[in-house]
Amino acid sequence: MFHFSAGSRRDPDPGRIARRAAAAARGALPVFVTAVALAAAPGSSGSPPCAVPGRRAHPSIPRRYRGFSLKMSGSTVDFGDAGEYAPATVYERALDVRGLAARKSLFLFGPRSTGKTTLLRAQFDARAIVDLLRSSVYLPLAEHPSRLREMVAEGRFDASAGAPVVVIDEIQKLPQLLDEVHDLIETKGMRFVLSGSSGRKLARSGVNLLGGRAWQANLFPLTSAEAPDLDLGRYLLHGGLPQVYGSEDPEAELDAYVNTYLAEEIRGEALVRRFTHFSRFLNVAAVSNGQQINFANVSHDTGVPATSVRAWFDVLADTFIGFLLQPWRGSRRKAAAAAKFYFFDVGVANFLRGVRTLNRNSSEYGVAFEHFIAMELRSYLSYRRIRRELAYWRTQSGLEVDFLIGSAAAVEVKASVRVSDRDLRGLRALAEENAAASLFLVSFDELDRRTGDGIRLLHWRTFLTELWSDKFSW
Repeated sequence: MFHFSAGSRRDPDPGRIARRAAAAARGALPVFVTAVALAAAPGSSGSPPCAVPGRRAHPSIPRRYRGFSLKMSGSTVDFGDAGEYAPATVYERALDVRGLAARKSLFLFGPRSTGKTTLLRAQFDARAIVDLLRSSVYLPLAEHPSRLREMVAEGRFDASAGAPVVVIDEIQKLPQLLDEVHDLIETKGMRFVLSGSSGRKLARSGVNLLGGRAWQANLFPLTSAEAPDLDLGRYLLHGGLPQVYGSEDPEAELDAYVNTYLAEEIRGEALVRRFTHFSRFLNVAAVSNGQQINFANVSHDTGVPATSVRAWFDVLADTFIGFLLQPWRGSRRKAAAAAKFYFFDVGVANFLRGVRTLNRNSSEYGVAFEHFIAMELRSYLSYRRIRRELAYWRTQSGLEVDFLIGSAAAVEVKASVRVSDRDLRGLRALAEENAAASLFLVSFDELDRRTGDGIRLLHWRTFLTELWSDKFSW
Protein backbone atom coordinates (compact mmCIF):
# COMPACT_ATOMS: atom_id res chain seq x y z
CA MET A 1 0.00 0.00 0.00
CA PHE A 2 1.45 3.35 -1.01
CA HIS A 3 0.74 6.69 0.67
CA PHE A 4 2.07 9.89 -0.83
CA SER A 5 1.54 13.31 0.74
CA ALA A 6 2.51 16.69 -0.60
CA GLY A 7 3.73 19.91 0.94
CA SER A 8 7.47 19.56 1.04
CA ARG A 9 9.93 22.39 1.10
CA ARG A 10 9.84 22.43 -2.69
CA ASP A 11 6.02 22.26 -2.75
CA PRO A 12 5.78 19.59 -5.47
CA ASP A 13 2.59 19.16 -7.45
CA PRO A 14 0.29 16.85 -5.43
CA GLY A 15 -1.25 15.57 -8.66
CA ARG A 16 2.09 14.42 -9.96
CA ILE A 17 2.83 12.66 -6.70
CA ALA A 18 -0.53 10.93 -6.80
CA ARG A 19 0.11 9.78 -10.35
CA ARG A 20 3.53 8.45 -9.33
CA ALA A 21 1.95 6.61 -6.40
CA ALA A 22 -0.64 5.06 -8.69
CA ALA A 23 2.06 4.00 -11.14
CA ALA A 24 4.04 2.41 -8.33
CA ALA A 25 0.97 0.55 -7.10
CA ARG A 26 0.34 -0.78 -10.63
CA GLY A 27 3.94 -1.99 -10.83
CA ALA A 28 4.79 0.51 -13.56
CA LEU A 29 7.61 1.82 -11.42
CA PRO A 30 10.36 -0.47 -10.11
CA VAL A 31 9.42 -0.13 -6.43
CA PHE A 32 9.51 -3.37 -4.48
CA VAL A 33 8.55 -2.77 -0.88
CA THR A 34 5.64 -3.98 1.21
CA ALA A 35 4.08 -1.12 3.23
CA VAL A 36 5.58 2.14 2.12
CA ALA A 37 4.79 5.68 3.18
CA LEU A 38 6.27 8.59 1.30
CA ALA A 39 5.86 11.67 3.48
CA ALA A 40 6.99 15.25 3.08
CA ALA A 41 10.15 16.13 4.93
CA PRO A 42 9.29 18.44 7.83
CA GLY A 43 10.39 21.99 8.08
CA SER A 44 11.28 24.61 5.56
CA SER A 45 15.04 24.63 6.02
CA GLY A 46 17.86 22.37 7.07
CA SER A 47 18.12 18.67 6.40
CA PRO A 48 15.44 16.05 6.99
CA PRO A 49 16.05 13.94 10.08
CA CYS A 50 17.12 10.96 7.99
CA ALA A 51 19.37 12.80 5.56
CA VAL A 52 22.61 11.26 4.41
CA PRO A 53 25.14 14.10 4.72
CA GLY A 54 27.83 14.78 2.20
CA ARG A 55 26.25 13.22 -0.88
CA ARG A 56 24.52 14.88 -3.79
CA ALA A 57 20.97 14.19 -4.81
CA HIS A 58 20.84 11.37 -7.33
CA PRO A 59 20.29 12.74 -10.87
CA SER A 60 17.60 10.17 -11.57
CA ILE A 61 15.36 11.64 -8.86
CA PRO A 62 13.08 14.32 -10.31
CA ARG A 63 13.65 17.50 -8.40
CA ARG A 64 10.01 17.69 -7.37
CA TYR A 65 10.44 14.51 -5.31
CA ARG A 66 13.58 15.57 -3.48
CA GLY A 67 13.13 16.39 0.14
CA PHE A 68 10.78 13.47 0.64
CA SER A 69 11.46 10.47 2.85
CA LEU A 70 10.68 6.84 2.14
CA LYS A 71 9.81 4.98 5.33
CA MET A 72 9.90 1.20 5.22
CA SER A 73 9.51 -1.23 8.09
CA GLY A 74 10.76 1.23 10.67
CA SER A 75 13.70 2.39 8.54
CA THR A 76 13.79 5.72 6.72
CA VAL A 77 15.59 6.34 3.47
CA ASP A 78 15.81 9.95 2.35
CA PHE A 79 15.00 10.96 -1.22
CA GLY A 80 17.56 13.69 -0.83
CA ASP A 81 17.91 17.39 -1.39
CA ALA A 82 20.92 19.59 -1.99
CA GLY A 83 23.89 17.89 -0.38
CA GLU A 84 22.05 14.62 0.22
CA TYR A 85 21.70 11.33 -1.64
CA ALA A 86 19.47 8.31 -1.44
CA PRO A 87 18.29 5.91 -4.12
CA ALA A 88 15.24 6.84 -6.15
CA THR A 89 14.08 3.24 -5.90
CA VAL A 90 14.28 0.88 -2.97
CA TYR A 91 14.69 -2.82 -3.77
CA GLU A 92 14.21 -5.69 -1.41
CA ARG A 93 17.54 -7.52 -1.55
CA ALA A 94 17.98 -11.27 -1.31
CA LEU A 95 21.07 -11.16 0.90
CA ASP A 96 20.19 -11.49 4.60
CA VAL A 97 23.18 -9.80 6.22
CA ARG A 98 21.34 -9.50 9.52
CA GLY A 99 20.73 -13.24 9.66
CA LEU A 100 24.38 -13.99 8.92
CA ALA A 101 25.59 -11.48 11.54
CA ALA A 102 23.44 -13.19 14.16
CA ARG A 103 25.67 -16.24 13.68
CA LYS A 104 29.12 -14.76 13.14
CA SER A 105 31.00 -11.58 12.22
CA LEU A 106 31.48 -11.07 8.50
CA PHE A 107 33.09 -9.02 5.78
CA LEU A 108 30.56 -7.72 3.23
CA PHE A 109 32.31 -7.05 -0.07
CA GLY A 110 31.09 -5.90 -3.45
CA PRO A 111 31.77 -3.34 -6.17
CA ARG A 112 30.86 0.26 -5.56
CA SER A 113 27.20 1.21 -5.99
CA THR A 114 25.80 -2.29 -5.68
CA GLY A 115 23.85 -1.02 -2.67
CA LYS A 116 25.88 -2.17 0.34
CA THR A 117 25.26 0.97 2.40
CA THR A 118 21.54 1.05 1.57
CA LEU A 119 21.22 -2.62 2.47
CA LEU A 120 22.97 -2.15 5.81
CA ARG A 121 20.81 0.82 6.69
CA ALA A 122 17.70 -1.18 5.89
CA GLN A 123 18.73 -4.15 8.05
CA PHE A 124 20.43 -2.55 11.06
CA ASP A 125 19.72 0.17 13.61
CA ALA A 126 21.24 3.46 12.48
CA ARG A 127 23.10 3.83 15.81
CA ALA A 128 25.03 0.64 15.07
CA ILE A 129 26.46 1.91 11.77
CA VAL A 130 29.93 3.46 11.75
CA ASP A 131 30.13 5.26 8.40
CA LEU A 132 33.77 5.95 7.54
CA LEU A 133 32.75 8.14 4.60
CA ARG A 134 31.68 10.77 7.13
CA SER A 135 34.62 12.90 8.22
CA SER A 136 33.08 13.46 11.66
CA VAL A 137 33.31 9.70 12.19
CA TYR A 138 36.46 8.92 10.24
CA LEU A 139 38.84 11.55 11.70
CA PRO A 140 38.43 10.72 15.44
CA LEU A 141 38.77 6.99 14.73
CA ALA A 142 41.81 7.54 12.49
CA GLU A 143 43.51 9.44 15.30
CA HIS A 144 42.38 7.12 18.07
CA PRO A 145 41.18 3.70 16.88
CA SER A 146 40.40 2.85 20.53
CA ARG A 147 37.49 5.29 20.23
CA LEU A 148 35.63 2.31 18.76
CA ARG A 149 35.57 0.77 22.25
CA GLU A 150 34.00 3.91 23.65
CA MET A 151 31.32 3.83 20.97
CA VAL A 152 30.48 0.25 21.94
CA ALA A 153 30.39 1.21 25.62
CA GLU A 154 27.97 4.02 24.73
CA GLY A 155 25.57 1.44 23.28
CA ARG A 156 26.31 2.10 19.63
CA PHE A 157 25.31 -1.38 18.50
CA ASP A 158 22.26 -3.32 17.34
CA ALA A 159 21.28 -5.95 19.89
CA SER A 160 18.05 -7.06 18.21
CA ALA A 161 19.72 -9.74 16.06
CA GLY A 162 20.41 -11.96 19.08
CA ALA A 163 23.96 -10.67 19.62
CA PRO A 164 25.35 -7.11 19.79
CA VAL A 165 26.29 -6.12 16.21
CA VAL A 166 28.36 -3.14 15.05
CA VAL A 167 28.46 -2.25 11.33
CA ILE A 168 31.57 -0.54 9.96
CA ASP A 169 30.95 0.76 6.45
CA GLU A 170 33.95 1.19 4.09
CA ILE A 171 36.38 -0.62 6.39
CA GLN A 172 39.16 -0.43 3.78
CA LYS A 173 39.45 3.30 4.55
CA LEU A 174 40.66 2.55 8.08
CA PRO A 175 42.01 -1.01 8.24
CA GLN A 176 43.80 -0.39 11.56
CA LEU A 177 40.38 -0.66 13.22
CA LEU A 178 40.56 -4.41 12.68
CA ASP A 179 42.81 -4.88 15.72
CA GLU A 180 40.12 -3.26 17.87
CA VAL A 181 37.46 -5.35 16.15
CA HIS A 182 39.42 -8.53 16.84
CA ASP A 183 39.72 -7.74 20.54
CA LEU A 184 36.06 -6.77 20.90
CA ILE A 185 35.03 -10.06 19.28
CA GLU A 186 37.23 -11.99 21.70
CA THR A 187 36.61 -10.07 24.94
CA LYS A 188 33.08 -8.70 24.57
CA GLY A 189 31.43 -11.24 22.31
CA MET A 190 30.61 -8.52 19.79
CA ARG A 191 29.65 -9.26 16.20
CA PHE A 192 30.81 -7.02 13.37
CA VAL A 193 29.71 -6.45 9.80
CA LEU A 194 32.64 -4.93 7.91
CA SER A 195 31.74 -3.66 4.44
CA GLY A 196 34.00 -2.51 1.65
CA SER A 197 34.65 -2.49 -2.07
CA SER A 198 38.17 -3.91 -2.01
CA GLY A 199 39.51 -6.93 -0.22
CA ARG A 200 42.79 -6.31 -2.06
CA LYS A 201 43.50 -3.11 -0.17
CA LEU A 202 42.97 -4.85 3.17
CA ALA A 203 45.21 -7.76 2.15
CA ARG A 204 47.95 -5.45 0.82
CA SER A 205 47.93 -3.33 3.97
CA GLY A 206 49.10 -6.31 6.03
CA VAL A 207 46.44 -5.76 8.68
CA ASN A 208 44.69 -8.22 10.94
CA LEU A 209 42.05 -10.03 8.81
CA LEU A 210 40.55 -11.68 11.92
CA GLY A 211 41.98 -15.14 11.23
CA GLY A 212 38.81 -17.11 10.61
CA ARG A 213 36.71 -15.08 13.06
CA ALA A 214 34.66 -13.59 10.23
CA TRP A 215 32.83 -15.01 7.25
CA GLN A 216 32.69 -13.33 3.86
CA ALA A 217 29.55 -12.34 1.98
CA ASN A 218 29.27 -10.53 -1.34
CA LEU A 219 26.67 -8.17 -2.75
CA PHE A 220 26.07 -8.14 -6.50
CA PRO A 221 23.96 -6.01 -8.84
CA LEU A 222 20.21 -6.57 -8.80
CA THR A 223 18.98 -10.05 -9.63
CA SER A 224 15.70 -11.04 -11.25
CA ALA A 225 14.38 -11.86 -7.76
CA GLU A 226 15.09 -8.30 -6.61
CA ALA A 227 13.82 -6.36 -9.63
CA PRO A 228 10.08 -7.01 -9.88
CA ASP A 229 8.56 -7.23 -13.36
CA LEU A 230 12.08 -7.37 -14.74
CA ASP A 231 12.54 -5.46 -17.99
CA LEU A 232 15.00 -7.88 -19.57
CA GLY A 233 15.82 -5.67 -22.56
CA ARG A 234 16.68 -2.78 -20.25
CA TYR A 235 18.73 -5.05 -18.00
CA LEU A 236 20.69 -6.69 -20.82
CA LEU A 237 21.69 -3.28 -22.17
CA HIS A 238 22.17 -1.20 -19.03
CA GLY A 239 22.78 -3.82 -16.35
CA GLY A 240 21.61 -4.19 -12.78
CA LEU A 241 23.34 -1.53 -10.71
CA PRO A 242 20.45 -0.09 -8.66
CA GLN A 243 21.23 3.53 -9.53
CA VAL A 244 21.40 2.63 -13.23
CA TYR A 245 18.51 0.17 -13.62
CA GLY A 246 16.01 2.53 -11.96
CA SER A 247 17.30 5.68 -13.62
CA GLU A 248 15.53 7.88 -16.15
CA ASP A 249 18.92 8.26 -17.89
CA PRO A 250 20.77 4.94 -17.45
CA GLU A 251 23.43 5.74 -20.05
CA ALA A 252 24.44 8.92 -18.19
CA GLU A 253 24.61 6.89 -14.97
CA LEU A 254 26.86 4.28 -16.59
CA ASP A 255 29.07 7.03 -18.01
CA ALA A 256 29.49 8.51 -14.55
CA TYR A 257 30.08 5.11 -13.00
CA VAL A 258 32.71 3.95 -15.49
CA ASN A 259 34.56 7.24 -15.78
CA THR A 260 34.37 8.23 -12.12
CA TYR A 261 33.86 5.29 -9.77
CA LEU A 262 36.03 2.78 -11.60
CA ALA A 263 38.77 5.37 -12.06
CA GLU A 264 38.57 6.30 -8.38
CA GLU A 265 38.71 2.66 -7.33
CA ILE A 266 41.87 1.99 -9.30
CA ARG A 267 43.62 5.33 -8.79
CA GLY A 268 42.64 5.54 -5.14
CA GLU A 269 44.45 2.31 -4.35
CA ALA A 270 47.45 3.03 -6.59
CA LEU A 271 46.89 -0.38 -8.17
CA VAL A 272 48.35 0.54 -11.57
CA ARG A 273 51.10 2.96 -12.56
CA ARG A 274 49.79 4.07 -15.94
CA PHE A 275 46.06 4.55 -15.79
CA THR A 276 45.84 5.48 -19.49
CA HIS A 277 47.14 2.03 -20.44
CA PHE A 278 44.85 0.44 -17.87
CA SER A 279 41.86 2.28 -19.34
CA ARG A 280 42.69 0.82 -22.76
CA PHE A 281 43.00 -2.60 -21.13
CA LEU A 282 39.50 -2.23 -19.66
CA ASN A 283 38.07 -1.63 -23.12
CA VAL A 284 39.86 -4.67 -24.56
CA ALA A 285 38.79 -6.82 -21.60
CA ALA A 286 35.19 -5.74 -22.20
CA VAL A 287 35.36 -6.82 -25.86
CA SER A 288 36.45 -10.29 -24.70
CA ASN A 289 33.87 -10.41 -21.89
CA GLY A 290 32.51 -13.95 -21.52
CA GLN A 291 35.29 -15.44 -23.63
CA GLN A 292 38.38 -17.46 -22.79
CA ILE A 293 41.23 -15.19 -21.79
CA ASN A 294 44.15 -15.07 -24.20
CA PHE A 295 46.79 -12.99 -22.44
CA ALA A 296 48.97 -12.74 -25.53
CA ASN A 297 46.12 -11.31 -27.61
CA VAL A 298 45.16 -8.79 -24.94
CA SER A 299 48.80 -7.81 -24.62
CA HIS A 300 49.03 -7.25 -28.37
CA ASP A 301 45.83 -5.17 -28.47
CA THR A 302 46.83 -2.97 -25.53
CA GLY A 303 50.59 -2.69 -26.08
CA VAL A 304 51.13 -3.84 -22.50
CA PRO A 305 53.35 -6.80 -21.49
CA ALA A 306 51.50 -10.06 -20.86
CA THR A 307 52.76 -10.08 -17.28
CA SER A 308 51.00 -6.75 -16.65
CA VAL A 309 47.86 -8.04 -18.36
CA ARG A 310 47.76 -11.03 -16.00
CA ALA A 311 48.27 -8.73 -13.00
CA TRP A 312 45.51 -6.40 -14.18
CA PHE A 313 42.99 -9.20 -14.50
CA ASP A 314 43.87 -10.03 -10.88
CA VAL A 315 43.23 -6.38 -9.97
CA LEU A 316 39.75 -6.57 -11.52
CA ALA A 317 38.98 -9.74 -9.58
CA ASP A 318 40.34 -8.38 -6.28
CA THR A 319 38.29 -5.19 -6.57
CA PHE A 320 35.19 -7.23 -7.52
CA ILE A 321 34.97 -5.50 -10.91
CA GLY A 322 35.15 -8.89 -12.61
CA PHE A 323 35.54 -12.59 -11.98
CA LEU A 324 37.12 -15.62 -13.58
CA LEU A 325 35.06 -18.63 -14.62
CA GLN A 326 37.35 -21.64 -14.49
CA PRO A 327 37.05 -24.61 -16.89
CA TRP A 328 35.75 -27.92 -15.59
CA ARG A 329 38.78 -30.17 -15.41
CA GLY A 330 37.20 -33.60 -15.00
CA SER A 331 36.58 -34.26 -18.69
CA ARG A 332 37.81 -37.37 -20.46
CA ARG A 333 37.95 -35.37 -23.69
CA LYS A 334 40.60 -32.80 -24.50
CA ALA A 335 39.09 -29.71 -22.94
CA ALA A 336 39.86 -26.01 -22.69
CA ALA A 337 42.32 -25.01 -20.00
CA ALA A 338 41.91 -21.22 -20.05
CA ALA A 339 39.50 -19.38 -17.78
CA LYS A 340 36.77 -17.07 -19.03
CA PHE A 341 36.43 -13.53 -17.72
CA TYR A 342 33.18 -11.74 -16.92
CA PHE A 343 32.66 -8.21 -15.67
CA PHE A 344 30.50 -7.97 -12.56
CA ASP A 345 27.71 -6.22 -14.46
CA VAL A 346 26.45 -6.63 -18.03
CA GLY A 347 25.75 -2.90 -18.37
CA VAL A 348 29.29 -1.92 -17.38
CA ALA A 349 30.69 -4.43 -19.89
CA ASN A 350 28.45 -3.06 -22.65
CA PHE A 351 29.40 0.54 -21.90
CA LEU A 352 33.12 -0.22 -21.89
CA ARG A 353 32.95 -1.91 -25.29
CA GLY A 354 30.81 0.84 -26.80
CA VAL A 355 27.52 -1.05 -27.07
CA ARG A 356 24.72 1.55 -26.82
CA THR A 357 21.89 -0.48 -28.41
CA LEU A 358 21.12 -4.20 -28.49
CA ASN A 359 19.53 -5.75 -31.55
CA ARG A 360 17.48 -8.79 -30.54
CA ASN A 361 19.04 -10.87 -33.33
CA SER A 362 22.63 -9.73 -32.78
CA SER A 363 25.50 -11.74 -31.31
CA GLU A 364 25.85 -9.02 -28.65
CA TYR A 365 22.36 -9.85 -27.41
CA GLY A 366 23.31 -13.51 -26.96
CA VAL A 367 26.49 -12.55 -25.10
CA ALA A 368 24.55 -10.22 -22.81
CA PHE A 369 21.90 -12.87 -22.11
CA GLU A 370 24.54 -15.47 -21.22
CA HIS A 371 26.25 -12.90 -18.97
CA PHE A 372 22.91 -12.19 -17.26
CA ILE A 373 22.36 -15.87 -16.48
CA ALA A 374 25.96 -16.16 -15.24
CA MET A 375 25.33 -13.38 -12.73
CA GLU A 376 22.02 -14.92 -11.63
CA LEU A 377 23.75 -18.23 -10.90
CA ARG A 378 26.70 -16.60 -9.18
CA SER A 379 24.47 -14.43 -7.01
CA TYR A 380 22.19 -17.31 -6.09
CA LEU A 381 25.05 -19.59 -5.02
CA SER A 382 26.59 -16.78 -2.97
CA TYR A 383 23.41 -15.55 -1.27
CA ARG A 384 22.28 -19.07 -0.42
CA ARG A 385 25.77 -19.97 0.85
CA ILE A 386 25.95 -22.97 -1.51
CA ARG A 387 29.54 -24.17 -1.68
CA ARG A 388 29.63 -25.37 -5.26
CA GLU A 389 32.07 -24.19 -7.90
CA LEU A 390 30.66 -22.40 -10.93
CA ALA A 391 32.60 -23.50 -14.02
CA TYR A 392 32.22 -24.06 -17.77
CA TRP A 393 33.13 -26.88 -20.17
CA ARG A 394 34.47 -26.66 -23.70
CA THR A 395 36.24 -29.30 -25.74
CA GLN A 396 38.87 -28.62 -28.36
CA SER A 397 36.39 -29.83 -30.97
CA GLY A 398 34.00 -27.03 -30.01
CA LEU A 399 31.44 -28.79 -27.83
CA GLU A 400 30.52 -26.49 -24.97
CA VAL A 401 28.25 -26.10 -21.94
CA ASP A 402 28.06 -22.62 -20.50
CA PHE A 403 27.84 -23.38 -16.77
CA LEU A 404 28.42 -26.28 -14.42
CA ILE A 405 27.33 -25.97 -10.78
CA GLY A 406 29.65 -28.45 -9.12
CA SER A 407 28.39 -31.93 -9.97
CA ALA A 408 24.77 -30.90 -9.32
CA ALA A 409 23.76 -29.28 -12.59
CA ALA A 410 24.82 -28.11 -16.03
CA VAL A 411 23.17 -25.12 -17.73
CA GLU A 412 23.35 -24.22 -21.41
CA VAL A 413 22.07 -20.77 -22.40
CA LYS A 414 20.57 -19.89 -25.79
CA ALA A 415 18.95 -16.65 -26.90
CA SER A 416 16.85 -18.51 -29.48
CA VAL A 417 13.04 -18.53 -29.32
CA ARG A 418 12.84 -22.10 -30.61
CA VAL A 419 15.16 -24.80 -29.31
CA SER A 420 16.43 -27.45 -31.74
CA ASP A 421 18.39 -30.68 -31.30
CA ARG A 422 21.49 -28.83 -32.43
CA ASP A 423 21.27 -26.67 -29.30
CA LEU A 424 21.47 -29.82 -27.13
CA ARG A 425 24.73 -31.20 -28.53
CA GLY A 426 26.92 -29.83 -25.75
CA LEU A 427 24.65 -31.05 -22.93
CA ARG A 428 24.36 -34.51 -24.47
CA ALA A 429 28.13 -34.77 -24.85
CA LEU A 430 28.56 -33.69 -21.23
CA ALA A 431 26.00 -36.30 -20.14
CA GLU A 432 28.37 -38.97 -21.46
CA GLU A 433 30.91 -37.68 -18.94
CA ASN A 434 28.46 -38.17 -16.02
CA ALA A 435 29.48 -34.69 -14.89
CA ALA A 436 26.15 -33.32 -13.66
CA ALA A 437 23.06 -34.77 -12.02
CA SER A 438 20.67 -32.38 -13.80
CA LEU A 439 20.83 -30.82 -17.26
CA PHE A 440 19.09 -27.59 -18.28
CA LEU A 441 18.77 -25.58 -21.45
CA VAL A 442 17.60 -22.02 -20.74
CA SER A 443 16.23 -20.01 -23.66
CA PHE A 444 13.37 -17.82 -24.92
CA ASP A 445 11.39 -20.89 -26.04
CA GLU A 446 8.08 -20.61 -24.14
CA LEU A 447 7.32 -24.34 -24.23
CA ASP A 448 8.79 -25.81 -21.03
CA ARG A 449 9.43 -29.53 -21.45
CA ARG A 450 11.77 -32.44 -20.79
CA THR A 451 13.51 -34.43 -23.50
CA GLY A 452 13.50 -38.20 -23.60
CA ASP A 453 17.04 -38.28 -22.22
CA GLY A 454 16.16 -36.04 -19.26
CA ILE A 455 17.25 -32.55 -20.33
CA ARG A 456 14.89 -29.84 -19.03
CA LEU A 457 14.14 -27.11 -21.57
CA LEU A 458 12.97 -24.02 -19.69
CA HIS A 459 12.04 -20.48 -20.61
CA TRP A 460 14.39 -18.14 -18.80
CA ARG A 461 11.62 -16.76 -16.56
CA THR A 462 10.60 -20.28 -15.52
CA PHE A 463 14.19 -21.22 -14.80
CA LEU A 464 14.89 -18.13 -12.69
CA THR A 465 11.59 -18.39 -10.82
CA GLU A 466 12.38 -21.98 -9.87
CA LEU A 467 15.98 -21.05 -9.05
CA TRP A 468 15.10 -18.27 -6.60
CA SER A 469 12.25 -20.37 -5.17
CA ASP A 470 14.84 -23.02 -4.28
CA LYS A 471 13.16 -25.66 -6.42
CA PHE A 472 16.45 -27.18 -7.58
CA SER A 473 18.35 -29.61 -5.34
CA TRP A 474 21.74 -27.96 -5.55
